[in-house]
Amino acid sequence: MWSVIQIIVPSAIAYSIPLLMGSLGGLYSERSGVTNLCIEGLMLFGCFSAAASIVKLQPIIGFNAGIVVGILVAIVCSTLLSCLHAFASINLKADQTISGTAINMLSTALSLYMAQTITGSGNITITRGIIRYNIPVLSKIPVIGKLLFSQTYWTTWVCLALWALSWFLLYKTSFGLRLRACGEHPSAVASAGVKVRKMRYIGVLLSGALSGIGGACILVTYAGEYNAGSGINGLGFLAVAALIFGQWKPLGILGSTFFFGLCMTIGNVSKVIPAFANIPSGMLSMFPYVATLIALILSSKKSSAPLASGQPF
Repeated sequence: MWSVIQIIVPSAIAYSIPLLMGSLGGLYSERSGVTNLCIEGLMLFGCFSAAASIVKLQPIIGFNAGIVVGILVAIVCSTLLSCLHAFASINLKADQTISGTAINMLSTALSLYMAQTITGSGNITITRGIIRYNIPVLSKIPVIGKLLFSQTYWTTWVCLALWALSWFLLYKTSFGLRLRACGEHPSAVASAGVKVRKMRYIGVLLSGALSGIGGACILVTYAGEYNAGSGINGLGFLAVAALIFGQWKPLGILGSTFFFGLCMTIGNVSKVIPAFANIPSGMLSMFPYVATLIALILSSKKSSAPLASGQPF
């Protein structure tokens, strides 16, 4: 049993981190009052942008520098793409659900076209991703050392630091108070002199940046390629589900993304775990999505979504 846990938990953390970044991006946007269903498209475009830049730059600037630059490129590209959603939702006051759906479709088509232009096949495979490593001293702590600090990625700790910073910004600063107020009572905030449109722009652009990091993390940790056929397998939609299940709160989405990451791990590593050998692979593959539906049904009656989310101002 312990050997199974040692396999599952590190993999669950690796799957959870991209979900956490996408969900955290959605948190900024929806707390500002803009419904963001284009997390899937933003993460996909971040994955493609990182793959294309890493393949082109690694032979020139080296392995580690190529990874870092690829992640930065993903942040920039996904942020630029999120500008379209911000402009449509805030300036044009378009239906935010339709805008998000359009961005998802645009991201899929644009990344596919550009990938085919670059490689001809539509798939971009990087030479190698980030190497796992053991954190000195911490990895030797009994029980949790093997689970949390052994065979880990450095991007995991960067993303967890961003989550902690986000919690501090949203709940311990005046910026966070204004942002959350814009998603609850924008008219009252505007009467106090806060520029609601500006705050909403910031929220949507931050969602693009964080989703770009999530897409890049998928590439450089466990995926290793941008695949035009499968994309990111709906992880952006799972991130939105984790946001809802986590009740639009940083601590809640941390727990919900780990839960979904654990479900994904069970579905994907079943072939190397003897305990799951007798379960049909198809049933395990759909397990994360069934778990998502059940989680959303159980949490639907306790929804604490921002009151003004999705309402133009």
